[in-house]
Amino acid sequence: MLATLVIGLREGLEAALIVGIIAAFLRRNGAPLTPMWLGVSAALALSVAVGFVLQAIEAGLPQAAQEAMEAAIGAVAVVFVTTMIVWMRRHARGMKKELEREAAEALGTGTTWALAGMAFLAVLKEGFETSVFLLATFQASTSAGAAALGAVIGIAAAVVIGIGLYTGGVKLNLSRFFAVTGVFLVFVAAGLVISTLRSAYEAGWLSFGQQRTVDLSWLAPTGSVQAALITGVLGIPADPRVIEVLGWLLYVIPVLAFSLWPRRWRPNASALPRMLFTSAAILGAVALVLVVAVPAGSKGEAPASAPLAGGGTATFDAAGSRARLTVTGHDAQRYRFDGSTPSAHEGADRSWSTTVTAHAVDRPAELTLDELARLTGGRIPVGIDPSHAPGPFRADWTTTSRIRAYSLGDGLVDASSSVRTVVSVSGGGLSAPRAFAVQDGASPWSVERGHVAAVSASIAQARASAREALLFRLWLPALLALAAVLIALRGIRARRELARSSTPAVAGIADPVRAGDPAASSTTPAPASSPSSRSTTYAAK
Repeated sequence: MLATLVIGLREGLEAALIVGIIAAFLRRNGAPLTPMWLGVSAALALSVAVGFVLQAIEAGLPQAAQEAMEAAIGAVAVVFVTTMIVWMRRHARGMKKELEREAAEALGTGTTWALAGMAFLAVLKEGFETSVFLLATFQASTSAGAAALGAVIGIAAAVVIGIGLYTGGVKLNLSRFFAVTGVFLVFVAAGLVISTLRSAYEAGWLSFGQQRTVDLSWLAPTGSVQAALITGVLGIPADPRVIEVLGWLLYVIPVLAFSLWPRRWRPNASALPRMLFTSAAILGAVALVLVVAVPAGSKGEAPASAPLAGGGTATFDAAGSRARLTVTGHDAQRYRFDGSTPSAHEGADRSWSTTVTAHAVDRPAELTLDELARLTGGRIPVGIDPSHAPGPFRADWTTTSRIRAYSLGDGLVDASSSVRTVVSVSGGGLSAPRAFAVQDGASPWSVERGHVAAVSASIAQARASAREALLFRLWLPALLALAAVLIALRGIRARRELARSSTPAVAGIADPVRAGDPAASSTTPAPASSPSSRSTTYAAK
């Protein structure tokens, strides 16, 4: 509630000041106020409509899309409040003169409708910023009702203060007011940075930086006043993640320093380029150190061999697009794979499979009807009539084994086999051969589940560490490098401005007579008088 109250109060008062300055100017010049109020009303209606439309769109989206939209709205709100803080810091002192100059230009067109457009655009800007910022704050708030009430109170108070300033009944140190509320909004916007990063993670946009840092539940128990202040107002959760803490610090430190830096400590025009280039160099150096010093991490490793359930081992060996799997201790076999496909198995990146079909030579060549019934589940198989085909039958056995292996690089993550035995019987009164899947005791094999779980967990942990390393090895250096480039460009601009401002002085030194240098006049002998020069002097007089 406190956050939305301050937002509504500050943004509303800023809009009220703009409207009040324009209204006072119109009143002094005897111009009607009706067009201005029409522009203000239209801007307010449009701002409220924007907020409701965004809320309606979000409510109709699925959960993941809602999180994505909340992240986008939060990012826009952070940009809005930051630009508002920067603009007010730079233009608060001259805002009245600037608005009156623009109003005079608009009134100079001969119509007050230009002023109506000016008021409309000014209030629309503040109203749109307020709508987006409040919507983002509502989404991050634990109580939407309390947040809405705070916004209403803040806007109402802004209107009352604005009327009092316009009529002269209220005296307010606006410079101090905007300075104090600006500092508060820095922390509110930093909380929005945290909620935006969390929404981006829940939307599937972020997959790194999610390691827990500290547990703040002891500092802000649920339902306590501290929780309302820390979580509800400042947006700091009880379980901040690494990327959230980093984002909070990267926002608060520079914006708060800009807001509180004393004017007397600001560098002069000649020292500004050097300071900017030095700052850019430091940021670039830090980015380079992070890229070089932070380890890249790995996608994990898997051993070449794995124990089998029930005894034995499976050993994997890959060479390009082909691989070999050697199984010992369990019907020792060697299987070859020709080609693989991407795997969705946990921890593996490739999937291999092959099928081996063999005719069994160690099985009985003849089966009675009772033996066949026992092999097919205890009943006489469908399709055999004992009265016409009493047996015995000639038996032809086929065993088909399907072997699957899942690998990571040259290591084995998991492997298993499935066995299917089919007996084809003929004779014994059958008019044609019949084939049946039988249970003949052939057992499949597989890697121990405990080994698979341990290898998969180790690979998952290595991959998570590699993703976390990207935050400090790629994304943070990229952000610092971007900031360094922007600061360097600002330094180039400041140096050009300094050169342009010093150009007239250089020209004066190069041509002292034209600049009226008395020393140069005293040392330069005067030319002899001539009629033309005397006539020129007289004409000048």
